[in-house]
Amino acid sequence: MLIHRRHDWSLTPTEAIALQQELRREIIADRPIDLDAVRLVAGVDVSVKNGLSHAAVVVATFPDFRVVETACASAATPFPYVPGLLSFREGPVLAEAFARLESEPDVFLFDGMGIAHPRRIGIASHMGLWLARPTVGCGKTLLCGRHGPLGPERGAAAPLVDNGEIIGMALRTRAGTKPVFISPGHLVDLATAVALVLRCAPKFRLPEPIRLAHQAAGSFPT
Repeated sequence: MLIHRRHDWSLTPTEAIALQQELRREIIADRPIDLDAVRLVAGVDVSVKNGLSHAAVVVATFPDFRVVETACASAATPFPYVPGLLSFREGPVLAEAFARLESEPDVFLFDGMGIAHPRRIGIASHMGLWLARPTVGCGKTLLCGRHGPLGPERGAAAPLVDNGEIIGMALRTRAGTKPVFISPGHLVDLATAVALVLRCAPKFRLPEPIRLAHQAAGSFPT
């Protein structure tokens, strides 16, 4: 798969924040997608073990989630854990995995944030610029913003708001479980992102493509 390499990854945290401020202006987070036209969805995850980062991208058919392709890559973890700078920790190894894809997914689901980020450029948004494809962030824990109460039923949702701006949605994908936090990454809008995640999570809290990627990323030997 063609990757649009936008910058070098060898940056300090201060330089990384400055780059985020620059790149955020390119993010498009208001573009709807016709989900009936989607055929392939990719789940994206990274596992870090003993200083090594293991990336997995699993491409599955939509809406029945048959695995078409799994692309993996491993590399030394290049960046410290800094909240809000996850893409600089996981981006380099993800770029390697993306470059190994032979298929062309219609949309990518990331285990991480899109614009629901202090600078509106989480890993799904940042890597969306490298992919030039629609990307969606699906985070398990809240990074920024607040939301109101949600009902206990599947599909219950509440806007995620930061400084008066709606940046995502708290979404309950399974009755009685904790919500996940959905936001557009790049080239998609919030309504589409929420609808896609619900359709990709028929049984479990996490969308099936992300679950498949999590399993693949975690299967590397320690």
